[in-house]
Amino acid sequence: MKHLNFFMFNLFRKKPKVYSKIENHIFGIITELLKVSSTDINVDELGGKYYLSNEEQHFKVTILSNDYVIRLTNTRDSVAEKYDKIFVEHVLKAVKEEKHRRMELVYDSITNSIEKMAERLHNTLIESNEQESQKVRHLETKHVKNNKKVSF
Repeated sequence: MKHLNFFMFNLFRKKPKVYSKIENHIFGIITELLKVSSTDINVDELGGKYYLSNEEQHFKVTILSNDYVIRLTNTRDSVAEKYDKIFVEHVLKAVKEEKHRRMELVYDSITNSIEKMAERLHNTLIESNEQESQKVRHLETKHVKNNKKVSF
């Protein structure tokens, strides 16, 4: 019975997709581009278009998710091919994860800057309030000294 359960489990288990040599090569190019911070990632979610651009390397990638087409462009050539849906979704997953990671870095940086600004403002307000309190105390002591009457 254990053997039968193991066999049925293996039957339903999804086999990993094996990509062609060209698909592996393209996926490698795209993941390497994503690792470089000078690669811009632009997304048109409504149109299902994803753009990677690295001006330093004169290389661009356009992914048309609705048509499963990937276009690679460099200074000399531009090649667009239609690929398997699963492959394009795998590529898009990598692009979206990197875009999300970069957005988190920007968000964290902005949050950190806002927190530092708020802390500086808070410290400035505390200093200002302390200075005002000292002025008020100083005025009160002056006022009390000036109001003393001398009696004979």
